[in-house]
Amino acid sequence: MKVLKLGIPKGSLEENTVDLFKKAGWRITYDSRSYFPDIDDPEITCSLVRAQEISRYIEDGALDLGLTGIDWIKENFSDVITVQDLIYSKVSMRPARWVLVVREDSPYQKIDDMEGKRISTELVNFTKKYFAEKKINVHVEFSWGATEAKVVEGLVDAVVEVTETGSTIKANKLRIIHELMKTNTQLIANRTAWNDPWKRKKIEQIRTMLVGSLQAMGKVGLKLNVSKENLDRVMSLLPSLKSPTISSLSSEKWFAVESIVDAKGMRDLIPVLLEAGAQGIIEYPLNKVV
Repeated sequence: MKVLKLGIPKGSLEENTVDLFKKAGWRITYDSRSYFPDIDDPEITCSLVRAQEISRYIEDGALDLGLTGIDWIKENFSDVITVQDLIYSKVSMRPARWVLVVREDSPYQKIDDMEGKRISTELVNFTKKYFAEKKINVHVEFSWGATEAKVVEGLVDAVVEVTETGSTIKANKLRIIHELMKTNTQLIANRTAWNDPWKRKKIEQIRTMLVGSLQAMGKVGLKLNVSKENLDRVMSLLPSLKSPTISSLSSEKWFAVESIVDAKGMRDLIPVLLEAGAQGIIEYPLNKVV
């Protein structure tokens, strides 16, 4: 039997990735000491791999498919197939940013001020290439962790660090002076695997279900009943992913309406719908929107 080798990013995206696959229809289970999770699909095997390394393992064929950031693909100069952008994270549903950060009291105001300076980062190769292309001479060193602390303590002049909201940077009395790159998670595949008909079909199945799960995030289903005389008023209030579905009830004077709406607006929407004549309102969670 053919098997697709899937890489799950170990670290900050690990829990969210496992949860995303669960919503998509695959249950992944493992204990804290295991690097080879179980998955309830005999056509898939899983490996827990650091996000920084996944693109290299996919390029050389050790893995067929995996999830990692654009940043680590560029850092490793990996030759892989990008199957799908998957914007999700622990904090927000927006791309993260790699930024140049200095102390709040630093005299440096722009990237050109880095000429001859020392920069610490985990993203060494990309950072070196970025500054070289701008013809700014800097010394870039690898950071083994606590990157922001190095600039706080004055060990380096600046750091290149990833952030989503910027709140941690501000909390440490640091300041962003330049953005180098936006990044988000991508579903990537080995080129040979992508050209194999069986594996490609399996990859496309996974892509479809993951995208459906992401599209359902932050949304809920809404059902309600409304009389014919109030139908237009209720319909005008309904935001929808697509046009709401309207069905006739046993009585010709009443209709059932079903729609998909943003969850965060429900607390304001439901009272307004009731005032407009809606009855029997039901809100329900969604796993996938395909």
